[in-house]
Amino acid sequence: METNRTKFQGVKNILNFNRHYYYLGFGALILFSLVAYIFEIPTFWNQLVIIFILLGLAMPLLVSAYVYDYSGYYKLEWLENKLTKTSNSLSIVNIHAGFDETSHLLNKKFPKSNLRIFDFYNPKDHTEIAIQRARKEGINHSKTEQISTDLIPLETNSSDLICLLSAAHEIRSNQEKVIFLKECKRILKSTGKVIMVEHLRDLPNFMAFHVGFTHFFSRKTWKKSLTQAGFSKISEKKFTPFLSIFTIEP
Repeated sequence: METNRTKFQGVKNILNFNRHYYYLGFGALILFSLVAYIFEIPTFWNQLVIIFILLGLAMPLLVSAYVYDYSGYYKLEWLENKLTKTSNSLSIVNIHAGFDETSHLLNKKFPKSNLRIFDFYNPKDHTEIAIQRARKEGINHSKTEQISTDLIPLETNSSDLICLLSAAHEIRSNQEKVIFLKECKRILKSTGKVIMVEHLRDLPNFMAFHVGFTHFFSRKTWKKSLTQAGFSKISEKKFTPFLSIFTIEP
């Protein structure tokens, strides 16, 4: 099923899927204001703490608007530029974690390619509240097939392009990540590519998401997992300071 992104869709997603964070944030703001009033905390410190809390709530929204609503990310021109083979003959695999905003875009961008869509979400192992909400409220492509992370139902050396677009970090276990990436390597042609898009556990994402940046993995962790899975060529390019695009080849 095709879904059209609305204005500020990235911001709406952050608010919707992480609303518990904002409930806690506004609760902390109200509680501190009450404590400051009762104990007559000096105005300077009172205002400083309030500004800090408000910035903590606002920064994820501002960054999400920049990355997902204004950067042109969903035009996928950055992906098209990474491909050297004609799109008419590509075998594309798009793998997500139960919330899919890209398959219909891949269909539009590469209309004559063979696109397979897989969802590896497992409610037993993938327990993050945000992805549970995203899965319940999202609309996935009608051709989506449910899989497990240890088996992708495709032949060995059959895929030109595997897309892991802001999805692979939902696999929290390193052992499970490596098994999944080994499966990606198995189905990838020797001339194929895995394109993985991820926020990283780094300084820009700490400034943007604060404690929420721990939901992501570091560059070192990703490269270690990819190397353990057998990939030998890994390159990274920034798409805005907050988003990394990894191009991975056998």
